[in-house]
Amino acid sequence: MDDKLKQLMKELGEAINESLSESEPIAEVISRIKAGGHDVFLVLEATIGFNRRDDDEKSVRRPASASRKNEVEFKINAQDQKFLKSLRISVDR
Repeated sequence: MDDKLKQLMKELGEAINESLSESEPIAEVISRIKAGGHDVFLVLEATIGFNRRDDDEKSVRRPASASRKNEVEFKINAQDQKFLKSLRISVDR
């Protein structure tokens, strides 16, 4: 993993921590718990994954509905295909 990505991961962790610590609803509930005579220990686990994007992303067009003439476009890359295949879902091209 390169240094730039490591730095960005660190910044993301700090941003998440800061947003939680500055959350008024969270602070309010913690205050009420403490006022009730309890200590609060908050442990959150987050899993953040990173994958390099493939250049082989493909666009697939599907009609939005049979009665509409508009089309919806979505992209499926190799990782998406692998995931869908693991769920036994096939996507026609």
